Amino acid sequence: MIEARRLHILRAVADHRTVTAAAAALYLTPSAVSQQLTALEQETGHRLVERSAKGVRLTAAGEILLAHTNAVLAQLERAEAELAAYGSGEAGTVTVAAFATGIAQVVAPAVARLAGTAPGIRIRVQDAEGDASLPMVLDRQVDVAVAVEYRGAPPADDPRLTHVPLYAEPFDAVVPLHHRLAGTSEILLAELAKDTWIGPYPGNPCHDVAVLACESAGFQPRFEHSSDDFRAVVALAAADAGVALVPRSALRGMDLTGVVVRPVDGVAPTRRVFAAVRRGAEAHPLIRPVLDALDEAARL
Repeated sequence: MIEARRLHILRAVADHRTVTAAAAALYLTPSAVSQQLTALEQETGHRLVERSAKGVRLTAAGEILLAHTNAVLAQLERAEAELAAYGSGEAGTVTVAAFATGIAQVVAPAVARLAGTAPGIRIRVQDAEGDASLPMVLDRQVDVAVAVEYRGAPPADDPRLTHVPLYAEPFDAVVPLHHRLAGTSEILLAELAKDTWIGPYPGNPCHDVAVLACESAGFQPRFEHSSDDFRAVVALAAADAGVALVPRSALRGMDLTGVVVRPVDGVAPTRRVFAAVRRGAEAHPLIRPVLDALDEAARL
């Protein structure tokens, strides 16, 4: 009989690619993870992982078992959801990880809505970028992630996750007040090819959006200044340190003295925001109202 907790460990090792990283995500010791993998190999009668100096990779047998693991763990999430529904599940805590403007845009309004519609549900919010929040969901550190599509992100049909689209928003060009293009009504990205750029660090989904947009315009942006805080990005642009692409919602209520904000000429770079939960958990009586409240906030 294969133990479900060992399947969870197998998936964590596949996701994190090292025993040490998987152990940290699961709050276990590396030796405990190794012991559970050995026990799983004994249960299945197959070698499931191969270790090397670069980390751990699944064998062919491990890949077969991983495909079944995703289905099994999703079904267990559904079972927990049905049991919680049977027991009413009207009170409890749901942890939501989201990036800063996502918190302002949809999470905070959802929290306010739930206070009236589902007062027994307590929401705990953690600030985390999309590339961090999705692994947190998979590692069961949080229940819901509000994330942004980015290169390397799990696709919408990933068997481990259920995606709920929320909203899409354009990025605007932010240039210094006396920039040569400040007087235009729209800015063509190709005309910024030789400028110095300011933006989030690589790995931040917004960095990927900016890079992809510039690549589509025929150039690689030259980033000289990096910050994940868009207030800092705008302040640097105001100091004539460079140009930037900033999500429109991040500019709301910000001090824009010293900069000019213009829409991008042509197809605007866009970030697509979604909520994600472990597949099968979307029907949980605590999580379903949270997803509905996020969707309602996004529509408004």
